Amino acid sequence: MTVSTHVLDAGRGRPVAGMAVRLERDGETVAEGRTGVDGRVTGWPSDAPGVYRLVFDTGGVAPFFPEVVLAFRVTDPDEHHHVPLLLSPFAYSTYRGS
Repeated sequence: MTVSTHVLDAGRGRPVAGMAVRLERDGETVAEGRTGVDGRVTGWPSDAPGVYRLVFDTGGVAPFFPEVVLAFRVTDPDEHHHVPLLLSPFAYSTYRGS
């Protein structure tokens, strides 16, 4: 199936466009790109079980956190995995979305 993400600037209440993001599996880059105007990246592959990492270049939005890495486990590659990032200058949060 696929992996998607959505980056929101929680301080401004808006999506973050143009942020560099890459998807890694077991230490290797699987895909990379930038968030669209809606703050989203969609359609990245999760075609094998394993530990995946979304690596966000957050320095332009949250200079205290120049990079945010979200690790998650895919046990069923037939499921879609949506992993949003809510970002503010001195904090961030995430969850498994739908």
